[in-house]
Amino acid sequence: MEKIIEIKDITKHYQMGDTIIRALNGVSFDIYRNEYVAIMGQSGSGKSTLMNIIGCLDTPTSGSYILNNNEVAQMTDNELAEVRNKEIGFVFQTFNLLPRLSAWENVAMPLVYSGIGRTKRRDMALAMLDAVGLGDRSYHKPNELSGGQRQRIAIARALVNSPSIILADEPTGNLDSKTSIEIMNILDNIHKQGNTVIMVTHEEDIARYTHRIIKLRDGKLESDVVNKH
Repeated sequence: MEKIIEIKDITKHYQMGDTIIRALNGVSFDIYRNEYVAIMGQSGSGKSTLMNIIGCLDTPTSGSYILNNNEVAQMTDNELAEVRNKEIGFVFQTFNLLPRLSAWENVAMPLVYSGIGRTKRRDMALAMLDAVGLGDRSYHKPNELSGGQRQRIAIARALVNSPSIILADEPTGNLDSKTSIEIMNILDNIHKQGNTVIMVTHEEDIARYTHRIIKLRDGKLESDVVNKH
């Protein structure tokens, strides 16, 4: 199996006034290509900090993060931007959609940064919306759609550049249980198509969809177990 992520002895400390907050304290694990992993922990366990580091949105205080055999700390800003745009697809709890843009325009946003022309962007975005069952909502604005539909748009946007890794931060946090199941089924299918899926969640029933559960407590790795289905 091919390692896609190597986290070695990662720490992250913040200064808050006179206090040092130790968000992560020596966390180590590997993730292999096409794994489906949940990162769990109570509020304050360090899971969001870890997610931001994996997503190259934040840098650790110490330790090593190797992504696709590249040491992230040695990447230039341009290389990091490229990774965030092409290697990693982000799905957020709050959807992070632009309210004035239609569904397809939101999905096409990562393609703008890739320098793809408008007609091709639209075609790729429409195909992606079809894939998540929202082809008939392509020209609607986010405020004309339900929470579940908005999250599908966010997933389509995360997938449009064909990234190898999907990072989902509490993807069902703002959804009712029926819609949550629909979204988890979509993520399940994404994994079956060959993507590596890493999800932060505090909900046990959502984590059960994944094949491996990494639990953090007080910034340390508490457990790392294979989830038997």
